[in-house]
Amino acid sequence: MPRPSGFTYEQRPDASVTITHHGREAGTLRGARAEKFLAEVDSGDAQLVMARWTGAYKHGNERVARNHPRNRR
Repeated sequence: MPRPSGFTYEQRPDASVTITHHGREAGTLRGARAEKFLAEVDSGDAQLVMARWTGAYKHGNERVARNHPRNRR
């Protein structure tokens, strides 16, 4: 499975955090969730953390499922 990439985050003055993926907004966190996210980003792999928090984490089976005969049209 390839490693997540292309994620960035911006901490705003109102204590919210905006996460983008390749320049497109992927999520906004506010309050306690933003604080928890920032703590997790500082302590681990930032790209992986942002992928998990936005739900854009690939499981590796998308290509296989797309090529299944049931999904071809």
